Amino acid sequence: MNIILIYQITPFPYPFGMSQLSQSSKDKSIRLHWLYAVPLPLLEAALLLSWSSGFIGARFSISYAPALLVVFWRYVVLTLLLLPFVYRQILNTPFRILLKNAGIGLLAMVGYMIGVTQGIASGVPAGLAALCADLLPLGMALLAAIFLGERLALQVWLGLLTGLLGVLWVTHNVLGLGHAPIWAYGLPVAGMVSLAVATLWQKRSRASESMGLLPNLWLQCLVAVFAFAFIEGSQRSLAPIPTMGFTLSVIWTATLPTFGGYGLYWICLRRSSATRVATVLYLSPPITMIWAWAMFGEPLSWQMALGMAVSSAGIWMVIRGEASEKTTPPVTDADRPQVPPQH
Repeated sequence: MNIILIYQITPFPYPFGMSQLSQSSKDKSIRLHWLYAVPLPLLEAALLLSWSSGFIGARFSISYAPALLVVFWRYVVLTLLLLPFVYRQILNTPFRILLKNAGIGLLAMVGYMIGVTQGIASGVPAGLAALCADLLPLGMALLAAIFLGERLALQVWLGLLTGLLGVLWVTHNVLGLGHAPIWAYGLPVAGMVSLAVATLWQKRSRASESMGLLPNLWLQCLVAVFAFAFIEGSQRSLAPIPTMGFTLSVIWTATLPTFGGYGLYWICLRRSSATRVATVLYLSPPITMIWAWAMFGEPLSWQMALGMAVSSAGIWMVIRGEASEKTTPPVTDADRPQVPPQH
């Protein structure tokens, strides 16, 4: 099975449980955490490696177990491992905050997965369903503009579209319309929207409703355990498969992709914008293909290199566009032309 079909049908835990902090608390966090001294591009490169490692874990695991069974046990392991470190914070967190963050986790971790996998199960081609994951930056920008009234510079919009064009160039050989019923094509789109809504919901949250990184990760994993237990348990046994391949698949997907991908995404999000971080992930497909070439001997191509270059250009446009927005001073009454009063 080609890696590009695997690359985006495996969900990743986005740090949607992290709300925006006040400037003072954010400055304090920056001073206390040594990773904030690392140049942002290096952190983004590490984020891409960690993020892509999860897709390689999925590629590895399909030879040993059903994909959702590995996902279920991945979250079981994480829930058990994190519990000793977070139970005090969880017990001291008001129930309404736990409920809100659990809802965000349900949308972010479970809603996306159900939309994409059920779309494929209904006949939507895997390549076309996977492409919906790459619409996340555009989906977030559109929803924020429509419902939150946020505005992005024209160069940022052009960068988002250019980055998507690079992804399309890398993946166009696996795209097809298929023969699924019309309604089924809406399922992977709904999965992407679920992910975007979770992001915007958390973005609107107050700082007083935030949770720490590990407690929030534990809560979202717990929600995912129950959800995937119901989904997978309704089709087959949830018992783990007693093989080394299954064990390594669970360990791989529960460590570097979750802690590295989740943690680095959170730190990058603190140091830059959600638009920039999401756009950087346009490079996930070619990075994943390089992983696949190194580990599984899958071929590389000039098509992949060109698509990576186009996506990189789009990311550069987004970064420059956001930098221009920050350096452009706001227009005040004194800057506006004075019109003499009409009598």
